[in-house]
Amino acid sequence: MTHVMISAVSKSSGKTTVSLGLCRALSGCGMSVQPFKKGPDYIDPMWLREAAGRACHNLDFRTMTAEEIVGRFARHARAADIALVEGNKGLHDGMDLNGSDSNAALARVLGAPVVLVIDTQGMARGIAPLILGYQAFAPDVRIAGVILNKVAGARHEGKLRAAIEHYTAVRVIGSIGLDPSLAITERHLGLIPTCESGAAEQIIARIAAAVGSSVDLGALREIAATAEALPQVSRPARAPSRSLDVRIGIARDAAFGFYYASDLEAFREAGAELVPFDTLRDPYLPPVEGLFIGGGFPETHLDALKANVSLRRELRAAIEAGLPVYAECGGLMYLARSISWQGRRVEMVGAIRADVVMSQRPAGHGYVRLRETGQGPWPDARGQFDAHEFHYSTLTNVSAELRYAYEVLRGTGIDGRRDGIVYRNVLASYAHLHACEANPWPRRFVSFVRRCAKSAPVRPAANA
Repeated sequence: MTHVMISAVSKSSGKTTVSLGLCRALSGCGMSVQPFKKGPDYIDPMWLREAAGRACHNLDFRTMTAEEIVGRFARHARAADIALVEGNKGLHDGMDLNGSDSNAALARVLGAPVVLVIDTQGMARGIAPLILGYQAFAPDVRIAGVILNKVAGARHEGKLRAAIEHYTAVRVIGSIGLDPSLAITERHLGLIPTCESGAAEQIIARIAAAVGSSVDLGALREIAATAEALPQVSRPARAPSRSLDVRIGIARDAAFGFYYASDLEAFREAGAELVPFDTLRDPYLPPVEGLFIGGGFPETHLDALKANVSLRRELRAAIEAGLPVYAECGGLMYLARSISWQGRRVEMVGAIRADVVMSQRPAGHGYVRLRETGQGPWPDARGQFDAHEFHYSTLTNVSAELRYAYEVLRGTGIDGRRDGIVYRNVLASYAHLHACEANPWPRRFVSFVRRCAKSAPVRPAANA
């Protein structure tokens, strides 16, 4: 199997830009490229999907076992000519002191050679001991090449290459100049999502042209071909366990777009057809038996969300009538009474009796550990599981009558103690769930929607 990890010395070294450029440049050479992203990330995978033309899958030590990671990677990588894994943060960064959840650990699990992206600003001869130190720190993780990034010019590049060639045996496979036009606009959670960037294709094309002309793609393919063989997949990609007998609406627009590719696969495997709808433009819901409203940036689309009065009213009425709804983070915000941001208070759906207030600093950021209370609409005996949160908002004026699906053992959630607001057949949470063996939540949700649909007739669209 041909695969490679693109990592870096530290965060913001340019590995996402390089990964995007490589995905598109390799695709332009006629290769099918399967992208992966380490960790709990939605936005980078959006860009990688656009660059490669294939859904990007997340590999996360906190929500998946090593066996699950290898299985998911192998299933999708085997269908492509080359697989590219973009790391997060630096090669050896992670939560555990022993590095068990680092990029290096993932490279070790996947038997992947590593290409290190190095931000070379202010660096010359010092690049050699840096590389040597990374090699010595984890000699079983093979740094097979480096890409010099943000190089000041030909003279600077010459000094860097001379130091690397003299002191190390690592191959320099590319040198990318310092070019502000290659930067992608960022916001508080990172890059602007592709669903909000009308210029995504132009940005990717520009990055691919720069990376493709600056990196030796042949050398990259040679490195990827040295990856270790992976074991046979114990479970092939599953076809739906039954016909697609349940229709679940999914909010897919500029305001809501945070969805894991593997979670969407799990919906189909559970027998659900996902029907996209646009919260900004569609006046009515499609004819569905349930809804999934993922994360996103509703605060940046307040006017459009407010203006779509007919959809908000229909959604609230459907919730009162018992429509099953699962909402994460941005979806939770949308279902609340209002969102206050930058001095404005704007009405939202109003199904959840609470108000959202945005702040300048993260209110919750990182992995969470949740324990089910049994109050959720689709509880499970598994009890505890890991998830992720990253939100700049908090809830105020929260009704005391609300129930909660989760007790927060680690993290912030709604109030530091609880998360997963339950109202009628709605579960709305700040936590982002990741489908895995420890928490097969799409299957559970689809089963709940199916049970609800059997006890009530299919709800037609309001405009039918």
